[in-house]
Amino acid sequence: MMELSPVLIEGHTFLAVTVKLPKTTLLVVTNDKGYIMCGALDVGLLNEKLKDRKIIAGRAVGVKTIEQLLDAPLESITFEAESLGIHKGMIGKEALLKMI
Repeated sequence: MMELSPVLIEGHTFLAVTVKLPKTTLLVVTNDKGYIMCGALDVGLLNEKLKDRKIIAGRAVGVKTIEQLLDAPLESITFEAESLGIHKGMIGKEALLKMI
């Protein structure tokens, strides 16, 4: 099952995506510039093999809901996210605001 819903952060709208799979749930909050995601995101792959795509993304681990993802510190980020001022430990909501 997949759920899509808008998320408003300081007047800016993002899209929350929840995908319920057997034994896991994928969580993503995105806009047209980048995204944050649950622990399923492979930041190493994005930074190494897909580096030329300049993907702006961050990963939070141990989250089970969109609300937790928004409030969690990012465990890892892509090089491109870092160039926007996003850093490890930054809360998901704060990182998304840097993606505006």
